[in-house]
Amino acid sequence: MLPAGEIGKVRAASCCPESGDEMKNTEEKSDMNIAALVGREQLMQDRDDDQLPLNVSAFIEKEVGNDLKSLKKLGKLIEQMTENKMKLEEQVLTISSEIPKRIQSALKDAEESQQVLNQFLEQETSLFSSITSHLLTAQPWMDDLGAMINQIEEIEQHLTYLKWVSQIEELSDFEEILAQLHWPFITHTQSQTVGISRSASAPEVYATLETLFCQLLKLQASDELLTEPKQLPEKYSLPACPSVILPIQIMLTPLQKRFKYHFRGNRQTNVISKPEWYLAQVLMWIGNHAHFLDEKIQPILEKADSAVNARLEFSRGLMMLILEKLASDIPCLLYDDNLFCHLVDEVLLFERELHSVHGYPSTFASCMHILSEETCFQRWLTVERKFALQKMDSMLSSEAAWVSQYKDITDVDEMKVPNCAEVFMTLLLVITDRYKNLPTAPRKLQFLELQKDLVDDFRIRLTQVMKEETRASLDFRYCAILNAVNYISTVLADWADNVFFLQLQQAALEVFAENNVLSKLQLGQLASMESSVFDDMINLLERLKLDMLTRQVDHVFREVKDAAKLYKKERWLSLPSQSEQAVMSLSSSACPLLLTLRDRLLQLEQQLCFSLFRIFWQMLVEKLDVYIYQEIILANHFNEGGAAQLQFDMTRNLFPLFSHYCKRPENYFKHVKEACIVLNLNTGSALLLKDVLQSASEHLPATAALNEVGIYKLAQQDVEILLNLRTNWPNTGK
Repeated sequence: MLPAGEIGKVRAASCCPESGDEMKNTEEKSDMNIAALVGREQLMQDRDDDQLPLNVSAFIEKEVGNDLKSLKKLGKLIEQMTENKMKLEEQVLTISSEIPKRIQSALKDAEESQQVLNQFLEQETSLFSSITSHLLTAQPWMDDLGAMINQIEEIEQHLTYLKWVSQIEELSDFEEILAQLHWPFITHTQSQTVGISRSASAPEVYATLETLFCQLLKLQASDELLTEPKQLPEKYSLPACPSVILPIQIMLTPLQKRFKYHFRGNRQTNVISKPEWYLAQVLMWIGNHAHFLDEKIQPILEKADSAVNARLEFSRGLMMLILEKLASDIPCLLYDDNLFCHLVDEVLLFERELHSVHGYPSTFASCMHILSEETCFQRWLTVERKFALQKMDSMLSSEAAWVSQYKDITDVDEMKVPNCAEVFMTLLLVITDRYKNLPTAPRKLQFLELQKDLVDDFRIRLTQVMKEETRASLDFRYCAILNAVNYISTVLADWADNVFFLQLQQAALEVFAENNVLSKLQLGQLASMESSVFDDMINLLERLKLDMLTRQVDHVFREVKDAAKLYKKERWLSLPSQSEQAVMSLSSSACPLLLTLRDRLLQLEQQLCFSLFRIFWQMLVEKLDVYIYQEIILANHFNEGGAAQLQFDMTRNLFPLFSHYCKRPENYFKHVKEACIVLNLNTGSALLLKDVLQSASEHLPATAALNEVGIYKLAQQDVEILLNLRTNWPNTGK
């Protein structure tokens, strides 16, 4: 039998699963419960069969007992029991027929519940996926909304604060005090007289000014909310700085209104081609108020232990007007070269006066930040290059291009710089002055590259002109080109040691190191200052200079060789000895040689600068020394008179030609000088030296003997050859 309570438990367990797995488990548990109930019923039936006799005996004992008379009740008892049995059998039959139906109904309900639950689970999965996707999509909005809410709350705080500030300003008589002082000072005279007012109320006015200024300063000190919103986009990379202090802001207000009135909108004073108008106006305002700010406002700040400089704070506030104006005007004239170039010129003049006259720090926001913006800066570079090239064309085509403007002033004209080179280097110097105050090193390096490009372009132009003059390498124009090359190279070498370019070299080193542009050796040379930012240009110019000098030396040397043809054919073997002549004189065949040499030296000394001429004559002497030694001395034999004549021509005529350029010219003619020594040794010394040389070996060279007679340059074999060129030997078999 399955009790009603157990059937309820089965139904409850079948109808309350929470998931698909739980439904399966529930079904398994239901089967197990039914099996358990059937088993329990069978167990109970077996147990009842065993206890039936005992139960019957106990029942009779209770109803009849020991009283035999009570046996009469047995009939009624039997009838009652029979009736109860029949009722129980009916109940059993009823229950036995209903249990399968109830179980089947419970299982059906469980299946329906499982299907509904599965549907709920599918809906839950889909809904969970949708919610997750929605949350992911909405998260950025939530973040932005959260930030916006924070901003709104902060702005509300700011507005509340500013309302209080506005109310405080309304209650203050600060602006009224400024009005009593006739602020702002529009004219220079007004600015000079206000500080020495003789009015009886002046002390009270200044005392009130100080009190109100300090109160406003304290209000500012507790405030981070009044920071002015950045008026200019981040592309201008303005340096971070606090807002102008509140009392100075109030003092600037009337000037800001005047500026916007005159230089905004359709006013006649707002002319895009006249930036000097508003630049000059701001400079004038700074100058007009400087005295008052220094004498009256700065002491108040110092008394309040403030580190603010009143004049610079005032200038900084006015500078923001300039920066906003430039940022709005530049896009309108960016592609008009003349207007843009004029604007840059005026801005640079403004910056120069602002820094030099009014002490405006380079760390503050300035016009150079506006010019450094990428689009504007690239346009500036382009225009700078264009006008520089035009200037170069103009200077090279000028009639005075190759004439020195200092040609009549000897002390000044040492470099003999032609006008074109002077103007070109001045142009480079001006470009340096124009960009040296740029706020960042990368921008300065870009201008440095422009300068190097211009130098290279000018070098190429000089080379082209030089090639046209190659046939006349000693003429004035060729020499002027050479002087120009030398001057540019010298100036660039000087600039390389300038602090500004050394700083650029360090900046370039950092850039090269980051980009791996140079080798470790090159980086090391830059870092140790062994090389400079101009080395490439200097090397190219020095190469051109050497090439041009070599052409000149070769030209003069050819002329000298032509003039020396007669001298080469001199009869050195048969010339009279010195004792046979009353006075030694220059060989007539040497005159063309020496005259040609003298004339060319004088010509080039006048046309070349000192340093170039020194290189020229030293290169010429080196070739001349070898030529005379090889082509004249080694090609002939000499008697005593011939040797003496050669020595006289060299030491008393050739060498002195160069005595004006150095103290001991003979030291530059080492071959000739020592050859003359060997050829003019007296016979005994010559014989002795010859014996020493013949007995000398590799292990015992005759160096000491050669040095003793003054031979240092010539080798032992050369001395032996020279000794064999002598013909004045005694008849001793030697």
